[in-house]
Amino acid sequence: MEVKAGYKQTEAGLLPTDWDATQLGALVKITSGTSPSLFRFSGSGIPYFKVEQLSNSEKYLSVADTPYLFERGPIVPAKSVVFAKRGAAIALNKVRILSEKSFMDTNLMALTPQVGLDSDYLFYALGFIGLWRFADTTSVPQINNKHVKPLAFPLPTVEEQRAIAAALSDVDALLGGLDRLIAKKRDLKQAAMQQLLTGQTRLPGFSGAWEVKRLAELAHIKTGSRNNEDKIQDGEYPFFVRSEVVERINSYSHDCEAILVPGEGRIGDIFHYINGRFDVHQRVYAITQFKPTVSAKFVHLYMAMNFGAWAMQNTVKATVDSLRLPTFQTFALLVPPTKEEQAAIAAVLSDMDAELAALEARRDKTRDLKHAMMQELLTGRTRLV
Repeated sequence: MEVKAGYKQTEAGLLPTDWDATQLGALVKITSGTSPSLFRFSGSGIPYFKVEQLSNSEKYLSVADTPYLFERGPIVPAKSVVFAKRGAAIALNKVRILSEKSFMDTNLMALTPQVGLDSDYLFYALGFIGLWRFADTTSVPQINNKHVKPLAFPLPTVEEQRAIAAALSDVDALLGGLDRLIAKKRDLKQAAMQQLLTGQTRLPGFSGAWEVKRLAELAHIKTGSRNNEDKIQDGEYPFFVRSEVVERINSYSHDCEAILVPGEGRIGDIFHYINGRFDVHQRVYAITQFKPTVSAKFVHLYMAMNFGAWAMQNTVKATVDSLRLPTFQTFALLVPPTKEEQAAIAAVLSDMDAELAALEARRDKTRDLKHAMMQELLTGRTRLV
């Protein structure tokens, strides 16, 4: 295959002619963690990290991320890039940067950049390369020096490394801001549900006492009749199964407003709402035929907040947790006196859901953008300097 002008074929793939493909072992000092028995514990001192401290998505690992502090032991320098040496693929691909000198557990490995390698660039490049792809395929995948040292590593100039890392850091900052905003909006929605779905806060213009009603008094409840084998990949109608994922099917047994709740599996955790044609698995409960004075959307939101605890108290213990019809029929709801108030509450909370969905979609697009940027910048297809 003809190589594009200005590029060369290397062990690290197609790279610009002014980049090197250098074995990673020549660019870093490799350190494995040490048994905690060799450390002296202290209420203050230098942070000590285990695999579980790598779990969040932040770039830097600091003393705030660990409850463990030790007085002395083998130190790993600040700006070293750390990762798990063994575990599933998702665990092996958790890469972090030490923000300060630290100690670490035997299940961790650190790469300390030497002259000519920027730690932030190393962080992004390792995440892009995917360390788990080089792990030994044993019962527990493992990464050792033999995988790291010979790894062909794309190496632009330090100036370009820093420009690449800065561009990707900007996207990370945007993602972090979106994550924090989404978390805040979720907390606000949870607080609003707690206030509005209990009557602690009333929307303007509504009054009158709320009443306790059993679900059987408000709607008809029945399981479906279909099996998983009935699903069709590009089917015309939604098919509700024992999962958060809505499958497709070419038949429909209902054409109405409904709430769908799996009767086994993730008990009290999945609640679907639909208004239209759909079909239902035989272990999914379809709540339909709502009384004229009842808002189905209000019931859906009320169940999403309260049904889980009730379900776990009344689950049937078999090979998997499961629910029987009486558990649904006897579930008690505190209901506003008019359908108008129920609908108004549902509208407020639905608007909050829509705002959350829009933010989550924006975050997903930003993640896709970051992935595309990594493809371009870390292979030299797009140059910043």
